[in-house]
Amino acid sequence: MLPEEVYKRRRRHNNTPESTLLIIANFIVVAINIALFTTRNHINWFFWVVLGGLALYNFFTIRRNREEFTKVITISYLVSIVILIGVFFLFRGRA
Repeated sequence: MLPEEVYKRRRRHNNTPESTLLIIANFIVVAINIALFTTRNHINWFFWVVLGGLALYNFFTIRRNREEFTKVITISYLVSIVILIGVFFLFRGRA
């Protein structure tokens, strides 16, 4: 039998903070989502479904790791969201 600590440990990839993984996942999902489901004149309905799913993922990830999200990390997360909005307009303008 395996000890109880094995199941209680958090799985992290090379001790990368969960907040960093969340920001990277946001950028990857939004970039692929914009490339696949938007054009200059039209935004597909599935684009909004994917963004809604990403918002739920962000909500539950932040809720699960609330102690890790200090003031500095929260500010960096909000700055990344603003940058994602800029990426949306940049990608959509070049379509």
